Amino acid sequence: MASGSERKTCGLIMPISTIDGLSESHWTEVLAVHSAAIEQAGFSPNLVSNADDIGIIQKRIIQNLYDNPMVVCDVSGKNPNVMFELGIRLAFDKPTIIVKDDKTSYSFDTAPIEHVQYPRDLRYAQIIEFKEKLTEKIVGTFSKASSDLSYTTFLKNFGEFTVAKLEKKEIPEQQFILEELAAIRASIQRLERPQEATRVLPRTRRHHYAFPNLSKNAKSAIDSYLNANDYVEDFVLRNQKDHSTLYIDLDETAPADFISGFEKDLSGMLKLE
Repeated sequence: MASGSERKTCGLIMPISTIDGLSESHWTEVLAVHSAAIEQAGFSPNLVSNADDIGIIQKRIIQNLYDNPMVVCDVSGKNPNVMFELGIRLAFDKPTIIVKDDKTSYSFDTAPIEHVQYPRDLRYAQIIEFKEKLTEKIVGTFSKASSDLSYTTFLKNFGEFTVAKLEKKEIPEQQFILEELAAIRASIQRLERPQEATRVLPRTRRHHYAFPNLSKNAKSAIDSYLNANDYVEDFVLRNQKDHSTLYIDLDETAPADFISGFEKDLSGMLKLE
């Protein structure tokens, strides 16, 4: 078994909040079970949404899904985010192990892949057996994937495909700094916003903007700002023939002053060359 500094990372995809009648504390216990099995297999467990840097969370997740040499995915409760992240990992066709509890049914799309099952009530004796099985599965899967160049987790069930890859591109230093500053600024604003200023808006409020076509730097800054803000449920920013349009949908927890703060920041971002 490798020492701590030599251990490879095993990404972990799983629910962390209440779903299907299962509380956050339940998932904390499940996380401990999965982590123990992963460590026993000689890997360092890490939730794919975890990262040391400050940035756009979706970008971190995609990068971890691509970079992690092994991934364990718990589809119990069929959390939509979990299923989406699993789909991305399977598109990369890298070593992946799916686990689920005994109350969750199989999903049609992933049914061809073997699932390692554990008891939802986390009965001790069966959990011990599950951890041993998961450890063996991780070791065996990684060994096979490392030694067999033709190894495939998922796509082998459907024929020959070109596996998705992530291209690493260099971006101008100025653009990178602008994107990171926008993300940091949005995060700080969320932390500094007083709780008493918050009031609930009607569920999903749409805001529409139109302005002259944006520069690449301005578009990147706006993208980063909105992606980093938890109050933004969805947004669409696109350049039309002679102008740009922006639609923002806020979720029900957005404070009353969010849009005024955004518009103040937007005026500065629109000036970026």
